[in-house]
Amino acid sequence: MDDVRVEIDRIDEVLVELVAERFTYVDRAWQLKNSPNEAVVPWRIQQVVDKVRAQAEQKGLPPELAESLWRQMIGWFIQYEEEQLEKAKDGK
Repeated sequence: MDDVRVEIDRIDEVLVELVAERFTYVDRAWQLKNSPNEAVVPWRIQQVVDKVRAQAEQKGLPPELAESLWRQMIGWFIQYEEEQLEKAKDGK
């Protein structure tokens, strides 16, 4: 069991690094937008979810799990973008 936990911890570290890298691009994306209304792009959200579901299936991961994780992450990033865009609009 200890070996399994070590591997889970190793993978968690890599996942955090990857999400942090993704965040840097989200942080850049809001700067390229003009208003909080631009944070939600439904067709793009669906495109990302569809791609993640397909990748999950190819890897033997339940696509429902991947979709749930990505929708949660996307939701957080959208909220972050909206907040940053509001601050920029207000001159803060």
